[in-house]
Amino acid sequence: MQSVAAASARKSPAAAATTAVLLAVAALSGSAGAAAAPGDSCRSDIPLVRHVVLFEPGTAVDAARAEVSAACGSVSGYYPEIAVAVATSADSAFADHIGRDRAYSAQAEALTGAERPAGTPRASRPPRAVGVQSTGVAAVEVGTADRTDEQWNLTMIGADRANSRQLAGSSVLVGILDSGVDVDHPELAAAVDRSASAGCVSGVPDQSPKAWRASGQHGTHVAGIIAAADDGAGITGVAPGVRIASVKVVDSGGFIYPEYAVCGFVWAARNKMRITNHSYFVDPWLLTCRNEPGQSVVYEAVSRAARYAAEQGVLAVAAAGNDGLDLAAATVDTQSPNNARRPRPRPVDERCDVLPAELPDVLAVSAVGAAGVKSSYSSYGAGVVDLTAPGGDARQRSPMANSGCVLSTVPGGYGRMCGTSMAAPHVAGVAALVASANPDAGPAELARLVQSSATPLPCPADGYDPDSDGTPDASCAQSSAGNGFYGAGLVNAVNALS
Repeated sequence: MQSVAAASARKSPAAAATTAVLLAVAALSGSAGAAAAPGDSCRSDIPLVRHVVLFEPGTAVDAARAEVSAACGSVSGYYPEIAVAVATSADSAFADHIGRDRAYSAQAEALTGAERPAGTPRASRPPRAVGVQSTGVAAVEVGTADRTDEQWNLTMIGADRANSRQLAGSSVLVGILDSGVDVDHPELAAAVDRSASAGCVSGVPDQSPKAWRASGQHGTHVAGIIAAADDGAGITGVAPGVRIASVKVVDSGGFIYPEYAVCGFVWAARNKMRITNHSYFVDPWLLTCRNEPGQSVVYEAVSRAARYAAEQGVLAVAAAGNDGLDLAAATVDTQSPNNARRPRPRPVDERCDVLPAELPDVLAVSAVGAAGVKSSYSSYGAGVVDLTAPGGDARQRSPMANSGCVLSTVPGGYGRMCGTSMAAPHVAGVAALVASANPDAGPAELARLVQSSATPLPCPADGYDPDSDGTPDASCAQSSAGNGFYGAGLVNAVNALS
């Protein structure tokens, strides 16, 4: 989202594809009932799984329920604003009945994508955020010591000099779409808006506290970068004083399935959030292709949700990813589907994107280390990356960055993490400051102010070889709005508020 015009220019193929899918869905509405199986032919041959289902815009909830029921499923949630339903079914033919170009189940992918017998559980593993972009954490307990002198990241973007205490205020609500936030952490307790928090891991918002509280460290770390209190103890966030909402989109297995992201975007819009932070990619596909069956449904559903949130005044900021990929070039995706025992390597091209970072209504953020150079793990791409921010890198250290990673809050204390997950909330925090200073600015204007005030960073003059093996590890291409490593440049809190 370099600007409204630039975003349309660089991401117009996606927008065109979205329009095409909308037209296709509209055309399907008249024939979908004919494709549906009669209720007495329904079967229960797999465990109950969730599906994302597309409908023609304007479809009423009763009509959606009737169509899903005729296809051997039931609606557990419906978003009339975007005509997307979350449906459950134990019939393996549900998607065939309602149309495979309209329905997709990531849970069913886990059952069939690995060529396992139906109902066989996937290999167990410790809960972790598969789709979340982060690496490394070392926690210490909460204490009273002031640790802001360890926050090289704030110094790098000028957040320690940006008059943030006076500007950031409770009028700005920032959604943390992540693994939940530790509401009991002294740095965050006053910032969390419980009334605007919800769990989305069923695909439907659940406001019970257990549904949105932290189930890991990641969401709390992201939240601290944005909103940790400026109280003379521990750390300080980029925008202390803003309200934050914990919107949990990471399930117990560490996945962020499409229905979770859809729920999160719509919840943010309904609750009038100004900014949302998305430090994840939508599972189970690292790169979701808008031209492939099933994935096109995911692409359309998440696109609709993101577009609706933007139309309702929400600026979305997302991590570009930690896979070191050139997102502007064709490549081979060897990780997808990541909920299957044996992912299926496949070539991908410009029709395949990291969601939500590459959507037109989202600011995509790459990461730099303490030396101000692209982090070795950070994905990049000319015309894809909008901005860069501190994410940390073990290879780039300074007296303030002895581990190379970013210090922030974790449940019960503080810890350091590296990742584009850490870079994105720096941009979200600066956007929150700008929103506080410009209460009438919409998401496009906020994006323009944050991007136009960034500090331009040139491509490395001598090439990019972080492991010093004599072979360039990535190529930094120029674009109309900057370059593939850094987009418009390093987010700058001081400039953004000037």
